[in-house]
Amino acid sequence: MSRTIHDLFLSLWRLHPAPGRSKRDFLSLQDLTVEEIDGLLKLALEVKTYPALFHYTLATRSLALLFEKPSLRTRVTFEVGMAQLGGHCVYLAPGDIGLGKREAVKDVARNLARWVNGLAVRTFSQRVLEEMATEAQVPVINALSDLVHPCQAVADLLTLQEHKGRLQGLRLAYVGDGNNVAHALLQGAAKTGLHLTLATPPGYEPNRAILAAAEADAAATGAAIRVVRDPAEAVRDADAVYTDVWTSMGQEAEAAERRKVFAGFQVNAELMAQAQPDALFLHCLPAHRGEEVTDEVLDGPQSVVLHQAENRLHVAKALLLALLEPMR
Repeated sequence: MSRTIHDLFLSLWRLHPAPGRSKRDFLSLQDLTVEEIDGLLKLALEVKTYPALFHYTLATRSLALLFEKPSLRTRVTFEVGMAQLGGHCVYLAPGDIGLGKREAVKDVARNLARWVNGLAVRTFSQRVLEEMATEAQVPVINALSDLVHPCQAVADLLTLQEHKGRLQGLRLAYVGDGNNVAHALLQGAAKTGLHLTLATPPGYEPNRAILAAAEADAAATGAAIRVVRDPAEAVRDADAVYTDVWTSMGQEAEAAERRKVFAGFQVNAELMAQAQPDALFLHCLPAHRGEEVTDEVLDGPQSVVLHQAENRLHVAKALLLALLEPMR
């Protein structure tokens, strides 16, 4: 590698604040331009390829992980990522604070901003996330909300790009619930020229406003966005097939009903056979084996779910570098 550390720092891609703002948040892919998403993917790939060059770049920096939901991938990737960049994390578990109950959201945000350099918030409510971003004078990262899961979507785009060599014109089928993962994929696909077809049962379609915004962005990038009822129609000739759990955290009371509604939306070998022979299988995890996906597919040769999971680490590091001020 010929570039010096100094050259690397000078070329680091940043998420710059809007005019008149002192910071930049990462709440949704809808807030990023096409160029910013492309830059974030390039930075994540650079971090993945040359990890040692980024060691200690965030020395003395601190990140608070404020989680209202339990987590494996999100917590570990941000904690490990921050440590590998030389900073450190403070993890606040679901019962530690009681946002809006024990203490007002704005008070938590204002206090944390006096101690740390950034907040990664995993919450049930998009409203809580947006209030945290408004009140905290440090960058806020959406580590998952009920509306969107942008960190996951960036890792998904990176995985597709690595395995297929491109995003523009690639055909992705999403089978299942029109949930936060589907919403983030809609936003990411529309801004990168990725063709996305979602198959959902009636009443489980994606959010209308998010779908409309994605369709508007798709008109500029050449992406094709469709919502259909038939999983086979969505998957036919697809380059990649994606699914997620039928019952997300907070919906446990609906689990039995959802299993009935989504019974025909399982990704199995028969459904995968409708896609291209070299189609990839993606899942954000955790998976409910035997429900939305069979073991045969999840553990099969077309599955790239562990690549997605690994890429969550590289994306987390790229976001931290893009939002927090690196050491010079």
